[in-house]
Amino acid sequence: MSSVLFTGYAPVHYACFRPLHAELERIEGVDVRVAGGTRRRGDDGEYVYDADAMYGPFGIDAASVLTVDELAELDVDALFCANTNAIAPRSAGRTIEIFHGLSFRNLCVREENAGKDAYFLLGPYMRRAFARSGLLDAGDPRGVAVGFPKTDPLLDGRLDRDAILAAEGLSGERPVVLYAPTGAKRNSLETMGEEVLRRLQDWGAVDVLVKLHDHPKKAIDWPARLAPLEGEHLRLARTPDVVECLFAADLLISDASSVVNEYALLDRPIVFLDVPELLAAARDREGSALDLDTWGRRGGEVVAEPAEVVGAVARGLEHPERRSEVRGAIAADLFYNPGHATDAAMGWVREELLA
Repeated sequence: MSSVLFTGYAPVHYACFRPLHAELERIEGVDVRVAGGTRRRGDDGEYVYDADAMYGPFGIDAASVLTVDELAELDVDALFCANTNAIAPRSAGRTIEIFHGLSFRNLCVREENAGKDAYFLLGPYMRRAFARSGLLDAGDPRGVAVGFPKTDPLLDGRLDRDAILAAEGLSGERPVVLYAPTGAKRNSLETMGEEVLRRLQDWGAVDVLVKLHDHPKKAIDWPARLAPLEGEHLRLARTPDVVECLFAADLLISDASSVVNEYALLDRPIVFLDVPELLAAARDREGSALDLDTWGRRGGEVVAEPAEVVGAVARGLEHPERRSEVRGAIAADLFYNPGHATDAAMGWVREELLA
């Protein structure tokens, strides 16, 4: 019997493991457990984890969910994590980093991510970034050319757009615009998002789906704050997996989120809301690997003010082919094995963990 554990503290972390979880559970003799949960600071300053809030929306069997306290007495053959500082058991034969995305801020490329036994690299760009940082030499065998299993459903035919929109309460009769801001402080939702949503709503030409970040740095009750805007043509996404939202959208609005790069796999139009204060903070962070030069926001149109948004969205929907060549180049550089990353990951698992 081989024992596998996944830990994380946000739904997006599990979304990255979800395709692997499904495949591992099909293998006889492999016991897969998950632990962690959405986290907050308790009164004593320590983290408190809510496993139901994190795993419940994915329909995970509660019997396979461990508490963080139980990890102190747990030994496993393999630990998978999608966040930098893994929530670890007492011991793990190998720790595998699968990442939870890649934005031009390159937050995964930092010293805290050192010391893992394997890294399921998303693509050539990430390999170069790790090599430049000195964390993982270009030829280091720990860097495995897997890709991003989370994004496989965008390309492998398993998703049903009509079903996704129906579940979100949208008819699909209008073009669907997804707004998915990042969670860093001074993100676009904090600086101009509400006005952007009002202008799109007043325009009356599109349906808007808002996917809130699931672990923002600043605690704001956005569902309550945005509730007055919700209606027939504007919905807050219910699904915990942004990939479903990306698949259903005709155009994406974001700022500095890694979902922009994932959306490039679909080669659909993108609008960036400018976030100069966020970018300045990212640039000034110790050990910053911010990279606006290689790909940055080249895959879409950048707008500085809410008044510019409707025009940018209209142009994107009317001419979705614009910047297509750039988006294709972005996807090719950022992702190995598009649509088949889970197969690549499981090939490594069978050879390295289960042989």
